[in-house]
Amino acid sequence: MRAFFRFAGCFALVSLIIGCAVFSSESVRSSSSSEGKPFVGSDFLPQGVAVGDISAQRALLWLRTDGPASVQIEWATVSRWERASKLATVMAPVSRTASVTTTAETDYTLIIPLEDLIPATRYRYHVLVGSADQTARRLSASLAAMGEFTTLPDEKTSATVTFAWSGDLGGQKRCRQGAGGYPIFDVIRRQHPDFFLFLGDTIYSDDICPSPPNEPGADFKATTLQTYRVRHRYQRGAEALQRFLRTVPVYVIWDDHEVRNDFAGPYDEQMPAGRQALREYWPIASPEEDLHRMYRSVRYGADLELFILDTRQYRSRNEDRDGPFKTMLGDAQLKWLLDGLRASTATWKVIATSVPLSVEKVGLGNDGWGNEPSGTGFGRERQVIVDAILGQTIKNVVFLAGDVHWVQANAYDPNQDGVIDFHEYMVGPLSARPGRLTAASDELHPVRLVNEAGYQNFGLVRVTKDAFEVTVVDEAGTKRFSHVVPARP
Repeated sequence: MRAFFRFAGCFALVSLIIGCAVFSSESVRSSSSSEGKPFVGSDFLPQGVAVGDISAQRALLWLRTDGPASVQIEWATVSRWERASKLATVMAPVSRTASVTTTAETDYTLIIPLEDLIPATRYRYHVLVGSADQTARRLSASLAAMGEFTTLPDEKTSATVTFAWSGDLGGQKRCRQGAGGYPIFDVIRRQHPDFFLFLGDTIYSDDICPSPPNEPGADFKATTLQTYRVRHRYQRGAEALQRFLRTVPVYVIWDDHEVRNDFAGPYDEQMPAGRQALREYWPIASPEEDLHRMYRSVRYGADLELFILDTRQYRSRNEDRDGPFKTMLGDAQLKWLLDGLRASTATWKVIATSVPLSVEKVGLGNDGWGNEPSGTGFGRERQVIVDAILGQTIKNVVFLAGDVHWVQANAYDPNQDGVIDFHEYMVGPLSARPGRLTAASDELHPVRLVNEAGYQNFGLVRVTKDAFEVTVVDEAGTKRFSHVVPARP
């Protein structure tokens, strides 16, 4: 299913013919509008398309057909497409996958790697969809979707990057309402981020969305693979989210509600089904030797390295007492993080953790990193990370978090030497009930920068070699908080 190859094809930009997928230059121009107009043949892909986990040389393309279908992807640099369009003659060679048939085994989803790309280059792709009984030698297909993305700069190139992050979509009965569904994604899109970090709770599988006021289709709790899939499809029915995913690359990780509230992976029998549905519906890169692994790093030029943590799959039970054997990350992921922080040459080391560092999350144990007041958190492992930052004098570390449904920012001085050692910013929800505001605990000796609730929101980050700037924006597009951290040499 995931084995693809590339070959050169000739494409006369005149009409669609059997044996070679072709389309008119006029249809390409009309379908390239990103301001909410549907793509040519969009009925073939009712949940739209998405591009994610882009690197300097690779990208993953996600799609879903509404039943079995034959799919091919063709891609080339935008300059090649435009040169061919102007000439209206034989096009320069493009890359093209083999024909692949979507099946019920993966709920008719595909995640297709586009590889051997050039860093810092704009690419255009076309999705061709035909009937499932066609062979690669005789493809009569329709142009179902098209889009563009830019590969990341290599790690020697200093480049400014702007990205957004948030989480918590469709919780506590605040689900899709109307055709747009989740209009906050239009607000994020208008900020023109280079990418979006979706920091968990992409669905609320364990929460019911009554209709009305919400769109019908999610008035149940998911507990099986099939029902988890339905909840993911429900989210993708939101037109604002589809518009967003057509134009903004994503890096996605889960939190708890992709399975159920506050779950601990190794001890939850529903976890494998929830994980499979998540992997089917989002483009998440994993190494060949560990296809369940979702923690990973993203290097954006010389100045940013993003470490995306999986805080669910390997964790101990929340209710266990903290101690030398209690873990949120597991041994392998913890070692990966510490080694990565020490080795990183990026100016800014950003750690994305779905649960915050210093907020008390009581319930059945403590679901966050801290220990207070019950001693059932994950404070020992958090201290291992803090000690590595302090002991190795790792500078310019920033934590990004979500989960709690309010805005909070803290500057931490854990060794109380008067020098701020790292920062944490938490945002959300995208669409859920605002949380009960709680201040950060004193364990890491925070300087409190902001702590407020009551609105839907996302964070917007601008990174340069000199500064890390964070702005919190609400669902109306109003800036609620801004903070700039100068880079330490």
